[in-house]
Amino acid sequence: MIDPVFEIVGLTAAFLTTSAFIPQVYKIYKEKNAEGISLTMYIILFIGVLLWFIYGILIGSLSIIIANGVTALLQLSIIIFKLKN
Repeated sequence: MIDPVFEIVGLTAAFLTTSAFIPQVYKIYKEKNAEGISLTMYIILFIGVLLWFIYGILIGSLSIIIANGVTALLQLSIIIFKLKN
């Protein structure tokens, strides 16, 4: 098990880095335009985040699991918007 103090730092970092994707998702959704988004970059990032999610499960780190699970969903929504447009 990971030290609770470490998890608090991890959860804070997770909140900040994950929430950074929210304005992008909102902008794409609102404007219905993902033209300037690199599909390749988001697919590579999505795969990396999925691997981090799996790693979090393997080591039992709540902060890594939450951060990467939510981030993967946000990135997947950007990928879907990009493919639809």
